[in-house]
Amino acid sequence: MPFNKDIIEEMNLLKQFPLESTQSGLKVHSDAAPEAIEAMKRLFSKGLVTQEDGGYLTNHGIETAEHIQNVIRVLS
Repeated sequence: MPFNKDIIEEMNLLKQFPLESTQSGLKVHSDAAPEAIEAMKRLFSKGLVTQEDGGYLTNHGIETAEHIQNVIRVLS
């Protein structure tokens, strides 16, 4: 299954989370691109972030973000 634009947008958000500290989060503001707002809502509904507009990564979100950042590192 190829990556669709929704999955790519979600991965782009997940790669922005700092993994050095669980006390660092990310917030998508209401004036952000509609695609980013919707992607963060999907990440919340999948249980990867703590708030609909971002917040912190959940344990599952941390694991997923680590995988995404590793893939990006290998492919870059």
